[in-house]
Amino acid sequence: MGRLLLSPRGPVKVQAPAPAQRGLFRYPGRVWSPQEYEAAMSRALRYAHECSRTGDVPVGAVVLDEDGQVIGRGWNRREELNDPTAHAEILALRSAGVARGNWNLQGCTLVVTLEPCTMCAGAIVHSRVDRLVFGAWDPKAGACGSLRDVVRDSRLNHQVEVIAGVLEDQASIQLKGFFAQRRMSDSSGFFTPGAKWTRGS
Repeated sequence: MGRLLLSPRGPVKVQAPAPAQRGLFRYPGRVWSPQEYEAAMSRALRYAHECSRTGDVPVGAVVLDEDGQVIGRGWNRREELNDPTAHAEILALRSAGVARGNWNLQGCTLVVTLEPCTMCAGAIVHSRVDRLVFGAWDPKAGACGSLRDVVRDSRLNHQVEVIAGVLEDQASIQLKGFFAQRRMSDSSGFFTPGAKWTRGS
């Protein structure tokens, strides 16, 4: 089945072989392998697991610098902090800005387990990151190719390259497990952590 990979030059439909067979992605200053993106996504998935303590939707994110070092991390904490803006991407970008001592994250890559929403897509553009890598598509709230495409909007003063579907199955399984537990809690009438709201609510 074909996979739609997004870049600033427009959508390109390609066949979707195993991630290790997708070839090399260009990144400023060096060449990155799919395995390196998958390693970063695996770390983001581990951070997403932190949400199980607080009932937040399991989404995790990391920011990589030009050398592939993690300089920012975050996971959904909206329920935990009672903060409507505390999505994984926002927290990871804030963390990276503090680490760099600069809000401008040019040269960096944001890796997140779920396609960002409109709020997060706007923050990604304003942060000036070069690239967004995400795992699962979000057809209900995604703003990086699903409902809309904020990060590649040519009317804005910055566009972001997008690589979609990295460890998509693992990210989808994690999210589906959360919502399955939520449905079980709703039907039983008993609350369990990890069963409070949807990303698009």
